[in-house]
Amino acid sequence: MDTNGHELPNQSDSSLFDRVIIILEQARTNVVRTVNSEMVLAYWHIGREIVQELQKGEDRAGYGKQVLAELSMKLKKQYGKGFSVTNLRYFRLFYQTYTNRAPVIRHKPCDELTRTKTALKKHHKPCDVLGEMGMAIEKSDSIQGFSPVLSWSHYRTLTQVEHKNERLFYEIEAEKEDWSVPVLQRQIHTFLFARLLKSRDKEGVLGLATKGHEIKKPVDTMKDPYVLDFLGLPESKQLHESRLEAAIIDNLQSFLLELGKGFAFVGRQKRMQFDDDYFYIDLVFYNCILKCYLLIDLKIGELAHQDVGQMDSYVRMFDDKYIAEGDNPTIGLILCAKKNKTIARYSVLNDSKQLFASKYMLYLPTEEELRRELERERRLIEEAQAEGEGK
Repeated sequence: MDTNGHELPNQSDSSLFDRVIIILEQARTNVVRTVNSEMVLAYWHIGREIVQELQKGEDRAGYGKQVLAELSMKLKKQYGKGFSVTNLRYFRLFYQTYTNRAPVIRHKPCDELTRTKTALKKHHKPCDVLGEMGMAIEKSDSIQGFSPVLSWSHYRTLTQVEHKNERLFYEIEAEKEDWSVPVLQRQIHTFLFARLLKSRDKEGVLGLATKGHEIKKPVDTMKDPYVLDFLGLPESKQLHESRLEAAIIDNLQSFLLELGKGFAFVGRQKRMQFDDDYFYIDLVFYNCILKCYLLIDLKIGELAHQDVGQMDSYVRMFDDKYIAEGDNPTIGLILCAKKNKTIARYSVLNDSKQLFASKYMLYLPTEEELRRELERERRLIEEAQAEGEGK
């Protein structure tokens, strides 16, 4: 009892309250998901009705615009906002993108309407990049229905991805990783799928499109380039590594998202002592999937031989002094402003499964810039593989 003579709730009462809260919160989440799922299905059906109606009037000039304008006006009068001509075009595009999906919730547009600026201001076409890399392959639809955890906004965003394999990858990852719409948009606009393709063959592409991004070995966590536009730093010769490091710490959540699955921040400027000398590692992370540490060395300039040798020493010392039972060998990553082709080929980087070097970009690359980066990286991989086969 308290000082006023009132009986205090016991532990079992508190536990009951917690359990009831969990039930109610889960119910609310389920209600929201049910509403979202029903709207996704409704928009797919509306898109189908629009497509079928417009197919009747293909030969009449302006018929499509007239139909959508009249439908929009009637729907807004009946239901209010949400049925603008632009949104009707999105519904139509959604159906065209997922025509072969069975319209259930599971436990290539080409005409004048989808080309208008009001329908899609920016239509994402990384298929051009993938095609030039010889990686644009097709697969039969293996996914039916729509995810219960993805909203209409998720699917509207996914319709911007033209290449089917890439679109499947983003859909799977958004569902598995519980991506918000802004996160999904960033991953699309930074070409995550294309950046993960650099060391994958056709089977690897199909793996991404059917299973998402699986982390089984250190190389699976690597990207090239890393896009750090969220740091807000200018491309400048006066930029110092300490400023780059500080900006990463200030934007740690975004940096972790860019690093990828399973990474947790451990520390910065990690000090290691060897005899009478002290060494400092810029950034240390731990990957909970691979059960290993990741050491990152930041380099403002071009990759040099001494950078590779230094990281090799850091990894060896770290393994000797800090890893515990159950930890796998440490990964070393040199993030540099420019990769040196010769050093990448003729250093320990060429054969090591634990040491990597990647370029970072402080701005969002254009598709052409990304194409050049991916082709450069692909040539390095092919040359390394050819040399290995020749030995």
